[in-house]
Amino acid sequence: MTPLGQAIQDYLALRRRLGFKLRDAGLCLVKFAAFMEARDAPHITTALALEWIRQGPSVTPATWAQRLGYVRGFARHHAASDPQTEVPPAGLLPFRPRRARPYLYSDEDIAQLLRSALDLPPAGGLRPWTYHTLLGLLSVAGLRVGEAIRLMDADVDLQEGLLTIRGTKFGKSRLVPIHSSTLEVLQQYRAHREPFLAGHAASAFFITGRGHHLDIGDVHRTFYRLSRQVGLRGATASHGPRLHDFRHRFAVQTLLRWYRSGEDVERRLPVLSTYLGHAHVADTYWYLSACPELMGLAVGRLERRWGELP
Repeated sequence: MTPLGQAIQDYLALRRRLGFKLRDAGLCLVKFAAFMEARDAPHITTALALEWIRQGPSVTPATWAQRLGYVRGFARHHAASDPQTEVPPAGLLPFRPRRARPYLYSDEDIAQLLRSALDLPPAGGLRPWTYHTLLGLLSVAGLRVGEAIRLMDADVDLQEGLLTIRGTKFGKSRLVPIHSSTLEVLQQYRAHREPFLAGHAASAFFITGRGHHLDIGDVHRTFYRLSRQVGLRGATASHGPRLHDFRHRFAVQTLLRWYRSGEDVERRLPVLSTYLGHAHVADTYWYLSACPELMGLAVGRLERRWGELP
């Protein structure tokens, strides 16, 4: 292995110890190391990075931008020990990734989805209760879908009203307090679940009728079916409201409630950021632009502050 290749391995190992999973980044940087070795190039240059980034007959600008980000991240780190390293500039490529605009569910949307979930087959089985409870939890707790389905039974503390969220996007655990009304629904689900465990202790909180962990692919497919049944998605539409949009709704509703009650939103935003498991408060600020009403309230608050200045 070349010194550069070893430096990439060391960088990935360091970042993973800090909690970053780096699945895609790891694969890409290993390929970049192989490319640099084939070019017999001991030092990163902008020209070589650009050549590698654009490799492949069907590579899209989105992939170029992703590769650029990975190489820039490593190059910034490596430049401290190798002064000959060139860090490719951030604006090297014109592509700017666009975040999907969230669908903001109404209360009626959610009520229809929950009712429809209870009609899922098989009649008398656990599946209707599992999806009814899962979708309800997502709509009120702000969890990522993967976080919810990875909940272990021991992570759901109904006595203290706390969820322990493990294996998060950034490898950090967090505690999520839940409302008493949500606790009641989770208790009911645990009771519905008992006959399907055949006397065995549950490992996962959300399970199939056979006592197995939920599969995230099945969860998405079931949600698409439910959303079509209630008219949120066309019969053949490939795009529409997503499970992740429950998380957006939670964040937007929280921010709206704070603005309407006169809270100091800027001061409280780090609280919401921690609750959601965001690595940076800037990720939470994005919700302001995702909802026109929120943006209007934020601008109005700012204009009032300007008007109060001497």
